[in-house]
Amino acid sequence: MALRAAQRHPFEDVPRTPEQHFNLCFYGAVLQVIRSVSSALDSWEAAFERFPFLAGYNNELAARGLEGMAAGEGERWWWNSVGNWERGTTDHLPLVALREAGGVDQAAMTALLIIGLVEEDSRFGAVFEGMQETPGQNRPSVGLLDAWFGAPTERAGFRAGLRRLRDLGLVQVLNPDAPRAAWSLHIPSLVWDAIRGETDEEPAPWLHCQPSGALPLLDHVIIPNEVGRRLAGVPRMLNKGDVRALIVRGPKSNGRHTLVGAVSRAIGAGMLSVRGVVRPDDERWPVVCALALLLNAVPCLEFDLGPGETAELPPLKGYDGPLAIVLGRQGGLSGALGENTVTVLLELPDSDARLRHWSAGLGPVEVEDLESVAVGARLTSGNIRRLTSLARSCASLEGRTKVTAADVRQASSTLHRQILDSLAAKVEVRGNWSNLVAGADTLRELRHLESRCRRREALGGWVGACLATRLNNGVRALFQGPSGTGKTMAAGLLAAVLQKDLYRVDLSSVVNEYLGRTEKNLNQLFSRAEELDVVILLDEGDALLTARTSVRTSNDRYANLETNFLLQRLESYEGIVIVTTNAGDRIDSAFQRRMDVIVDFRAPEATERLAIWQMHLPAEHAVEPGSLLEVAGRCALTGGQIRNAVLHASLLALESGQVITLNHLEEAVEREYRKAGAVCPLRRPAVRPGSRP
Repeated sequence: MALRAAQRHPFEDVPRTPEQHFNLCFYGAVLQVIRSVSSALDSWEAAFERFPFLAGYNNELAARGLEGMAAGEGERWWWNSVGNWERGTTDHLPLVALREAGGVDQAAMTALLIIGLVEEDSRFGAVFEGMQETPGQNRPSVGLLDAWFGAPTERAGFRAGLRRLRDLGLVQVLNPDAPRAAWSLHIPSLVWDAIRGETDEEPAPWLHCQPSGALPLLDHVIIPNEVGRRLAGVPRMLNKGDVRALIVRGPKSNGRHTLVGAVSRAIGAGMLSVRGVVRPDDERWPVVCALALLLNAVPCLEFDLGPGETAELPPLKGYDGPLAIVLGRQGGLSGALGENTVTVLLELPDSDARLRHWSAGLGPVEVEDLESVAVGARLTSGNIRRLTSLARSCASLEGRTKVTAADVRQASSTLHRQILDSLAAKVEVRGNWSNLVAGADTLRELRHLESRCRRREALGGWVGACLATRLNNGVRALFQGPSGTGKTMAAGLLAAVLQKDLYRVDLSSVVNEYLGRTEKNLNQLFSRAEELDVVILLDEGDALLTARTSVRTSNDRYANLETNFLLQRLESYEGIVIVTTNAGDRIDSAFQRRMDVIVDFRAPEATERLAIWQMHLPAEHAVEPGSLLEVAGRCALTGGQIRNAVLHASLLALESGQVITLNHLEEAVEREYRKAGAVCPLRRPAVRPGSRP
């Protein structure tokens, strides 16, 4: 073969980028195809006559220093020249990483590129089909590549290289049931894009890719000091191989991926966030390994596990670099992880950290009373960043640059609905304690509960060390008393005075007949509520809080398991939860012991009933004060029954076109007694409007 001696470095004018490196390697593979086809057809002329487009590629190769195609020399010269070009760049080159870190030799790498030629130029499909003499087989087979790469004595090593490509997830077999020689080989599109040097941010719905330069610096990540100290030496240990994996636990949207990204950047790598790949037999695992190698990125696997669930990691064939795993507080790991791991727990940020997140998220935007906003809502870092964006939008829609507390509340409501509406029902709340008529003891306990909620983070600093270690930031309250005594109303007023959203949970939709499903539903509900800092109302909580029974059947055992889980989850819960019940004596004593505040609601006395009547009746009515006093004194109705009676009396008045009269009121009271199956104690029967007295 004649070479242009003056052109010792023929690629000096080629920009040193991953894309250009791929082009040089691509033409090296084309060179191999032209030589192999010419050899099979006995001459270059025959090859170019049968596949004319190859002549165009041949001319391009000749322009770079090749004037002939003597056996073997052209390929060696080309790849040596590519190697000289590689030594002049410091950028990450996917194919160089494949050769050096992946242990793929030159022959196997050339075969890989040949398999992918049809992805770049579909005309190569006709070459593969013609050389294999198999109609429709437009991808190279193992047998064809065997024939193209050396003598029979060399094929054992080449086949080992092909197995290596398969183990690395770079090559897949489209027809595994066919004989081995007839296997049709294919490169997944995600892998081929990475080989070409293309790095889309979202290459697939289950995948998110970020290069090292797009990740945050570890020093800029807002994390607790103890977490920062624990991570100080981790990058060095990951680079040396002393640590195999970094496990980050904590609530969702709390900076877990941000922290992994910062550690990845500290070791000079990008991050490959993987979602939904949970089974060891998932065909995406090999692709993840291949992409991590080609893109110089740390795979970050996310698992959303429920109580008692375990995620099994498969052997990561071909990839021996660092690994990151993101988990919640629940669940475990098994499989090919090993013992060389570092685990970090990211708790919800404290008030100082929240203020920093609010300031960083809002930027130069002026905020009304930012400190009280940051202290009042105990949110995850990710949800704070989402809220800042939504709050700015709310202010912008009103033509303001200043973000107000009302903007933040509106943004919070929008965010809560996006996440919680499928798990619970939002309850509209308004008012304050003046809207509740209750006994002095009940009101005192409710105000104590409000104080406990407001100071739940600071309380740990005011108790002894022994108690502080067992204290978390959750507040658990039990409202017990007869139906209609104001339990649900009090929950709404508590949320209103705390300026938090209230979500009511229908336990019948949470309890599931399938084993373990109830626990998973409850865990998901409590986890999302913790992350958003809303008030959760378990109305009529008897369904799960009743006393545990002796185990006589499998149903008893499963019911006790559900009760035990709820007991543990309530104890570890770090939000505000209110449980209401009409039968406090049926509640398991273990639940009562773990409640921070128990508020007893009783049926109202006469003076309280009068206040409830006056509060519910419209300003203009025709009921004499004495008559109303008599109704309140003689009719021992609950607050809920009085509300219903006023609604019915108002409807009667509306139909008759009058204001509410005593007749309307008495008929409504009598109706409530009929509904309860009791006799109305009023001295005269109710008279319907329009009828004769």
